Order: sequence, then structure tokens, then C-alpha cells
Amino acid sequence: MQIRLKGLDDDALARAVDVLRPPAQRRGIAVLLNDHPALAFETGCDGVHIGQEDGSYGDARKAVGDGIVGVTCHDSRHLAMSAGEAGADYVAFGAFFPTATKQPKAHAEPEILAWWSELFTIPCVAIGGITVDNCRPLVAAGADFLAVSAGVWEHPEGPAAAVAAFDRIMEGG
Repeated sequence: MQIRLKGLDDDALARAVDVLRPPAQRRGIAVLLNDHPALAFETGCDGVHIGQEDGSYGDARKAVGDGIVGVTCHDSRHLAMSAGEAGADYVAFGAFFPTATKQPKAHAEPEILAWWSELFTIPCVAIGGITVDNCRPLVAAGADFLAVSAGVWEHPEGPAAAVAAFDRIMEGG
């Protein structure tokens, strides 16, 4: 689970992490904080997700030690290979579809997931506008994980139904 709360100061973000992290970790769910490597470490998160403008992989790794470090690579094979070679625990590609959660820097095609999964063992995440209705081609192409913010919270049958549907799709159903 990635905690991505833009616009909060570090104190407010730390308070949010203190509420969200414990129940997730009790259920065996890794909790990653978006954009804030040092705060991720300080608040007991399992790792951090960084974008290309959020500092270097090396700085993130120093901050979280053995924790998880994931890196957004947009639609770039070069950025993904560089992140993988540096030691990233996963790479994220996208946006695959229009999204309201941020202004995408690039539009990615499912082919990049297929390319990555054929050549590398490091997991890849598909991001950007992903819903239950549009995710199957991404899973078929090789996405190991899906970033599904609006796909869960805006699902017409509610978040629980969305999570159940995503689980079925990820399991091949």
C-alpha cells in the first residue's frame, strides 16, 4: 500500500502514516510512503516510492536502508534499466490511462510491461488511471502490481468490490 498524500507538511503526513500504517502491517501488507524517504524511515514504513523529481535512488536507499525502494520510470526503458541496475526493488511505468490524481509526464503502452517482464526479474507496477474495466491488458502484458487509487475509491460498487475484482483479475480470473 502506498501512502500518497500531496500537500501535507511532514507533521501532518507523519500523523496520517501513524494511523494508516499499523493496521496494514498487522495484515502483512507492506506500507510505502510516496516521495519522502527520510520520513518513510522515521515513521516505520516498509519503504518509499520516488518519482524522477523526488531525489535520487541512492539517497532514497540511504534513507530507508534495507527497506523497499520503488522508482517511477514513466515510459522509459532507459530510466527503468538504470533504476534496476542501481538496485530498485520495483519499477513503475505509466500513466497508461488518463488520471485525475496527477498530471502524467508520459503515456505508456502495455508493450513496455511485456518487454520488462521478459528481460528482468525485478517486479513492475502499472500506474495511471487503472480501473477494473481497463486493467486486463496490463496484467496480461506482465504487470506484477497495479496502482489503483481511483479504481478502488471511485468503483461504482464501492472499494471492497473493487479490491475483490482486482484480486480476481490479478489471479488470472
